Amino acid sequence: MNLFNYSRRLSSIVHIGNTPLGGDNPIRIQSMANVPTIDTPAAVAQAIRMIETGAEYVRFTAQGEREARNLGRIRRELNQVGYATPLVADIHFNAAAAAIAAQEVEKVRINPGNYASEPERIRSQFTALLNICKERHAAIRIGVNHGSLSGRMMERYGDTPEGMVASCMEFLDLCREADFQDVVISIKASHTAVMVKTVRLFVSEMEKSGMNYPLHLGVTEAGEGEDGRIKSAVGIGALLADGIGDTIRVSLSEAPEKEIPVARTLVNYLLEREGHTPIAASPAPGYNHLAMERRISRQAGEIGGGHPPVVLREEDLKSSPSIRFVPISLNSLTDDVVRLLSEDLSTIAILSSNHRNPVGEMRAAIHRLLSAGCDVPLILRRDYREEDPGTLILKASADFGALLLDGFGDGLMMTNQGAAAINTEHLLLGILQATRLRITRTEYISCPGCGRTLYDLETTIARVKAATTQLTGLKIAVMGCIVNGPGEMADADYGYVGAGPGKISLYKGKHCVAKNIPEEAAVDRLVQLVKENGDWKD
Repeated sequence: MNLFNYSRRLSSIVHIGNTPLGGDNPIRIQSMANVPTIDTPAAVAQAIRMIETGAEYVRFTAQGEREARNLGRIRRELNQVGYATPLVADIHFNAAAAAIAAQEVEKVRINPGNYASEPERIRSQFTALLNICKERHAAIRIGVNHGSLSGRMMERYGDTPEGMVASCMEFLDLCREADFQDVVISIKASHTAVMVKTVRLFVSEMEKSGMNYPLHLGVTEAGEGEDGRIKSAVGIGALLADGIGDTIRVSLSEAPEKEIPVARTLVNYLLEREGHTPIAASPAPGYNHLAMERRISRQAGEIGGGHPPVVLREEDLKSSPSIRFVPISLNSLTDDVVRLLSEDLSTIAILSSNHRNPVGEMRAAIHRLLSAGCDVPLILRRDYREEDPGTLILKASADFGALLLDGFGDGLMMTNQGAAAINTEHLLLGILQATRLRITRTEYISCPGCGRTLYDLETTIARVKAATTQLTGLKIAVMGCIVNGPGEMADADYGYVGAGPGKISLYKGKHCVAKNIPEEAAVDRLVQLVKENGDWKD
């Protein structure tokens, strides 16, 4: 991978119905239905809405054999009205459902964490599914999620990027052993830094093993509204900037068709970098792109020196006579300028770029400073001309997010000369929150919903937010069912999880502390739980 010049990673081609993935095929956009899979009319209608909005794959949950069989009916009814877009079955826990689904749809997603821990049992169960898929020309997605590793992987690695990679590689070795090629990989987490680090590590491990399978990208349980879009663009955008990713899903707790324009805008923005003017740069000696360690800078005022990154406005640049802000770009970093930034301890550098690949050029400038041993505090600046607020949110989140997750930046600045009216300070604080570098509000981790969801997610999230939004520094998960419960919400402080129709279970961390609370009383009980644990602030 070239850190400075954009090019897509070349992956193998996977055949998924009439829409191949990987190789030089376009980056595919997909979404997932949130209606019950057994409700054929609703499933067909929602699939059509997604397809007409631009979904190139449509996923349905298949929690049991009945739902898996009904995927065949959904497939046939879509075919009858002229929609051949591939369908994907999402399987958890149920090997029998996976075997049935493989005979009905074009792709089956399995979670290695749901398989038996014993290697020989894994080989037996998984190879049986591969044989069915091979016979029926169905593809497989191996989908590893943070927080749902098998007991054996947890015992050996803990809940770590290394454990997620090892889990995935174990199943890929079985695919190679069975000579099964139509395999897609996803490694997801709600924590953007974990997600990006794990995918980068996984790609490195694949390369060492002579593998080049295509990758599905997503930040799981990203949430909804602006925060969900920021978090998704930070995580997915950082990897797309690296050239990694063959298909993406933006997982929002909203109607699935709303995910698709967001994903398309994000992909199109990153693809604008194709064929850009080359950037001449070399990685700093000893730099490890996989480590994602924060760059060490000296302190000037309250900026740098390990302080959380700041958000600056134009007027802030004139507010401290003891600090000198120096605008820099890659082309301005002569030896004399680097020497000045190194020796004048009152300086703070403001790095910007007008290049078509701004992340690559800003990386190049930072590596120039690293190579020279220059520890000047660094403000990252971007200037946009956007007319649409949603587009501005995605572009800024992708640009700043990639650099922040690399470990670069002691602060952020941005301007917009277009008509898009947006609170830039709020946006930049949201980007810092999404990277977990500075926490200024409650983080809501919420699943996008599927046919397993046991309550109305959108209205419930709104109620939970209204009751807790004044809190700072907490992570609250709102999950539709137990499958996306204590495992998938990973590092949340509190969890609100569907336990049955009209029933909610509450979690403190990964421990269930109250079961089967009537839904109408659950938000008040959540507030009480937060107060009981000393985390409530009025």
